[in-house]
Amino acid sequence: MEYNTTRNHLIYREYGRHIQKMVEYLLSLEDPEARQRNAQVVIELMGFLNPHLKNVEDFRHKLWDHLFLISDFTLDVESPYPIPTRETLKAKPDPLRYPKKYPRFNHLGKNIEVVIDKALKEENPEKRQGFANAIAYYMKLAYNNWHHETVHDDAIQGELTNLTDGQLTFTNTPYVRQHRPNEGRDRDRGGYGDYRNKRNPKFQQRDRGGRNDRNDRGGKFKKRYK
Repeated sequence: MEYNTTRNHLIYREYGRHIQKMVEYLLSLEDPEARQRNAQVVIELMGFLNPHLKNVEDFRHKLWDHLFLISDFTLDVESPYPIPTRETLKAKPDPLRYPKKYPRFNHLGKNIEVVIDKALKEENPEKRQGFANAIAYYMKLAYNNWHHETVHDDAIQGELTNLTDGQLTFTNTPYVRQHRPNEGRDRDRGGYGDYRNKRNPKFQQRDRGGRNDRNDRGGKFKKRYK
């Protein structure tokens, strides 16, 4: 009996021992046409044993790469795709450069500077003024969400002047609702019952009326059997 300890290393467990033996049989064939023909059969069998690869983009390319990898890159057959090598398999991609952005104001973020650059390049005066008003509204909203307090328009204009070197000024008065930290607590404190009673005040009247009727009925019932 042949044990796994006496066999060679199984390269791809997903395909099993039989596929690896078929690849070893391909390596033993001397006829190039027979080797190519049998390689096509092995590729079809590999795709049949792993149907989940069909959902992967260019799955046949993966099958051919796995075939050459199982053969230890020694199989001499023609492939419709570039034949991988040991060097290309172990090659590491170049590291990606992480975009380092340091905004001048953390509560405004980096994207506001991109919008400001686009506004400064705008030549139409009306669109440029619209950009300035929209930027001022966003700056006030971001300041309110970050610091949880209101801010005066002069402070917003000062930050906008600092970011644009005085090239943009807003003409509107951006209104942003003041952040109230206790507003959510008051809303959650009421519960579903209070909300229902506020929406339907008749609900309480019906309950009270029903309770009185039951009490009256109970009183008559007691008097009847005394």
